Amino acid sequence: MTRNNLKIIKLNPFMVRILVGKTTEVMPGQMKKVLVDENEVVVINIDGNYFAINDTCSHAGGSLSEGKLDGHTITCDWHGAQFECRSGKLIKFPVEINDLRSYDVVIESDSIFVET
Repeated sequence: MTRNNLKIIKLNPFMVRILVGKTTEVMPGQMKKVLVDENEVVVINIDGNYFAINDTCSHAGGSLSEGKLDGHTITCDWHGAQFECRSGKLIKFPVEINDLRSYDVVIESDSIFVET
């Protein structure tokens, strides 16, 4: 099945796998913003391991894919909120804000899939 030129694989009634790119498009230490079920998601490559979390900072809506990546920490450029890339958990911010949704990422050959 395809939707908006994306390859979508329905695994069961509750889970869908969406092709978001190729591994060559997200090299180690890089991030890429993609659209998953109409949600902006950032796919992150850390030493060949791929992670995906919501791209929109839960503080003021900044795009995390435009932020800074340091190890497993992504920092929003707008106000400095820091999130753990593997889980979407808030690491550091002066006030409490919501964690981000994380997604399972599957690599098949050189294709990157995000599961919803």
